This record gives sequence, structure tokens and C-alpha cells, in this order.
Amino acid sequence: MNAAPAGLAELAPASVPAQVDVAARARAIGAGIAARHAEAVDRDGRFPTEAFDALREQRLLGVMIPAEFGGGGASLFEVAAACHALARGCAATGMIYAMHQIQIACLVNHGTNGWHRDLKARIAAEQLLLGSATTEAETGGDIRNSVCAVKPDPGAEHDRFTLAKNASVISYGDQSDVILVTARRNPDAPSSDQVLVVVTKDDYRLEKTTRWDAMGMRGTCSDGYRLEAAGVIGQILPLPYADLSAQTMLPVTHILWSSTWLGIAADAVSRARAFVRSEAKRKPGTTPASALRLAEATAKLQQMKAVILAAIRQYELASGSPEQLVGLSFATAMSTLKVTSSELVREVVEAAIRTCGLAGYRNDTPYSLGRHLRDAHSAALMIGNDRIMSHISTQLLVQRDGSGAFE
Repeated sequence: MNAAPAGLAELAPASVPAQVDVAARARAIGAGIAARHAEAVDRDGRFPTEAFDALREQRLLGVMIPAEFGGGGASLFEVAAACHALARGCAATGMIYAMHQIQIACLVNHGTNGWHRDLKARIAAEQLLLGSATTEAETGGDIRNSVCAVKPDPGAEHDRFTLAKNASVISYGDQSDVILVTARRNPDAPSSDQVLVVVTKDDYRLEKTTRWDAMGMRGTCSDGYRLEAAGVIGQILPLPYADLSAQTMLPVTHILWSSTWLGIAADAVSRARAFVRSEAKRKPGTTPASALRLAEATAKLQQMKAVILAAIRQYELASGSPEQLVGLSFATAMSTLKVTSSELVREVVEAAIRTCGLAGYRNDTPYSLGRHLRDAHSAALMIGNDRIMSHISTQLLVQRDGSGAFE
């Protein structure tokens, strides 16, 4: 059997503890279950039920919840390695797991009151699946502005609220047990004055408005919904969404999404390597012409790994300092990570297809890469790269010169 390219867990820098249990369990599920059902998940556009049943059984949904609440207390690095391992078998499985853990990170880092603490314990005990509703049809996908607002419930004796959101996308909304919703702080607040509201299935009702029938990432089931929710004020995370996003949501999103795309790229390179080796066996003593393309794909894969590991390290160094996390240089680094990795995953898969030739282009060979390519093309569109680069260009006008090698 061909040796697999080293993943994030195998490339941990010396300063990162060698926590392999989570990655090993995720790797077993990715290779043994997610990969087995990946074609059906893609073909039918269905949720990867089998993989998530296994993730629950292995208690990997609550692995990022601190141990004091019954969770695994896993680090971001460990979760990134798990996303990578799952995506090697099924990109949709890896992406759903990444999106779930992004919401977990927001709750862990910013949910400090009794209601949030009780929910953390529930997530760990019941292995609840978390989703998010950050986009609205009225804002064109701009997650930093909301039409939806938190409204005080005048008929309630206690501090309660209601909200209604026309969400253009809620990935795996039908399967979610908890949804984190962006909304204006109150009906009179400007669109950019947002909070993040945590609602459970008992609190909300979903009405499907659009169906997810996309080129790739079909198993994420990213349908559109009208969401109506009610709850107590204590369910709202206290930190303004702008700060919460800068400190946790955006950097964790870019790191875990990039780790997922790395899994897609790694599996594509594995298939390309297997093809080149089969060609070499047919003609002993010669180097197949396709080996050059394999070298190109491998170099780009190594570049992806390097930028992701550097970003994780940068986040860990800044995580104790809110000032650094909201700084322009940190925001630019995390946004650059997303753009770089989302472009590289497509380039790696394309190089792998050129390595395999028709065997990679066809859908009926062991080297088929059509699904990988379709999934890879989603990367540049999830928070569009053009939108991100436009934002970076504005930041650079006011950012101090940090072009030194160690800045």
C-alpha cells in the first residue's frame, strides 16, 4: 500500500505536544467510514450520517469543550489535524466538522455565564452538533452586517427575546442541535452593531426556503432557511460580534477551513502518487513523465502545510492577548492564510489530475479526482477571495510596515 503524505499531526512543530489520540480517531473514521460513503454523499447531496454517527460514538464532537465541562480539552492544532484527516476521506465530512468546531470555539472562548456553561456540559455529554446562521439574503452574504435584530419580548415576565432571520445559508441546518445566529443588538442598532445568539432546537423553528444543489461540497446540505427563535437574554454571547469575530471566529474559521482543504489536497496527491508508481511498475528502470507533475503537486502541498502550521502557531502566540488578536497585522495574516490555502488546494488538485491524465479525469478509476476538483473550487467562494482581498487592501493603507522577515 502506498504511504500517505504526512498530515498536520505528523508535521507538528517541536513546541506542539504530540497529542495524537484525536487525530488518530479522526483518521480511522475518515479512512474507514467517511471515504466509504463519500461518493454516495456527493452523488445524493446528503448529510454524511455514517461518519457523524461514528464521530459521536468516539466523542469527537465535544472534544474541544474543556475538561471541566466533560469535554476533551483538545487544542486548535489537534482539531485542525482531525479536520485534515476527515477531509481526506470525504471533504463534506471534514468541512461540517470544521464548521461545528468553529462554533464550539466561539462558545468556549466567549460563553461565560451560567446558561453557556450548562450548554457546554450538554454538548460534551450529548455530543450535540452546532451550526451557524451568519448570512442573510438581504445583505448579499456580508456577515458583518445584519438585518435581523434581537427584539425584547414585551409579553414575557423575564428578560426574553425573539428574532427572525432570512438566512441564505445554514449548512446542515436540518441536522443541527444548536445554531449560533448573528443579529443586530436591538431593532434600533445599526446593521454593523451585532451580537451572536446561541439557540437550541427547543428555541427555534426552521422553514426551508432554498435547496443546496451545488457543484461541490454537496454533503454540507447548505440550504437556505427562515429562522425564528425565542429565548432568554443570557443566551446572547456578551462580547460584541465584531470583537468576537476578530478574536475567535475568523482566525479559527480560516485555520480549520484551510486544514480541511489540505485534506482534499493530500488525498489528491496520494492518488497521483499511486498512479505514478503503477506507471513505473509497468516500465521498470524508467521514470514516468508524469512524475514531474507529481513533484509539482507535492511541492504545493508542502507549501499549504507550512502556511497552516505557521498560522496555528501565530494564533497560539496571540491567543492570550486580545490586543494582538484584534490587531490589523494579525487579521491580515489570517485573511492571507485563507486566500493562499484556498488557491493552493485547487492548484494541487489540478496538478494531480494532470499527473494522472485520463485516469484522474474519468469517474470510474481508482485515481478519479473529479470530486476533489469540484470540492476544491468551493474554497475560493466561501467568504469570497475578492471580498477578502478588497478588505486587506484597505487595511494595508493604515497598517504600519511589517515587511521584515520576523514581523
